[in-house]
Amino acid sequence: MDYFFFIDLIQSTVDGLLFGTTYALIGIGFTLIFGVMRKLNLAYGAAALAGTYIGLVVFLMFDAHPALVFLASALGSGLIGLVVYLCCFRFTPSNYPMASLLASVGMLLFIDEVVIHASHGLPYPYPSVFRDAIIELGDVWVRGDLLFVFFMCVVAMAALFWLLYRTPLGLATRAVSQQPRAAQLCGIDVTRVNMMTFGIAGVLGGIAGAMTAAAVGVLSPVIAMGLTVKGLIVVVIGGLGSIPGAIIGGLLVGAAENIFLLLRGVTERDIYVMLLLFIFLTLRPGGLFGSAQTRD
Repeated sequence: MDYFFFIDLIQSTVDGLLFGTTYALIGIGFTLIFGVMRKLNLAYGAAALAGTYIGLVVFLMFDAHPALVFLASALGSGLIGLVVYLCCFRFTPSNYPMASLLASVGMLLFIDEVVIHASHGLPYPYPSVFRDAIIELGDVWVRGDLLFVFFMCVVAMAALFWLLYRTPLGLATRAVSQQPRAAQLCGIDVTRVNMMTFGIAGVLGGIAGAMTAAAVGVLSPVIAMGLTVKGLIVVVIGGLGSIPGAIIGGLLVGAAENIFLLLRGVTERDIYVMLLLFIFLTLRPGGLFGSAQTRD
């Protein structure tokens, strides 16, 4: 292994770890919803993309500052998350989990088609910050835009942990996640907690979508499938229901993706990411931190 290849390998790993925080946010969103309701929301990635397009509309119509664009993306995705909850989860029978799962698949396809028709299936430039900033650490360069993406995602994760462990809503959310019937008997409105969980997860998805588009520089409808698939890979690797597992899984997938891009090129990158998933499913089916168990 020559010196220049070693530097390229370090560079790819650093870039992947920084960008992997976006995958971690998507994984956390999946984990939050599954942890509270024990159901997968497969429309989550599409809702995050739709919220990001709301931010893009704000940018194109008003030439808004990137901060306002990112805020509009997060809030828009949160509102769409609430719509997904009402349409796919609120009124479906709780004893038929396949009903909500298939409903979320239908919502994924619906949102995807709406976005494609609204955007004509074309990519659009998306605002970013610190794109021209470069921090040199010897022969390794750290991109300013990726560092900003990393910082914003870490702030979002810190805010989530504060919400979960320092607020009454967080206490109620953890109670519903552990014992929903007991929580209801204690006076906790389980329906409200479920709705708030979808809204919070939606905001995280909007931040992840906005940071993904900001790092790439463009927003395209094809991002939705990538967010969905990579998010599911993250939660499988980290363990369903584990937020620390989602964070570690996101960083691992981001680094592995960039390393495979360096070694095998863009056409084979996702193949090896899926291979990584199969390895985890074989060697550690419950993920790094184990999957959440069925509750009464």
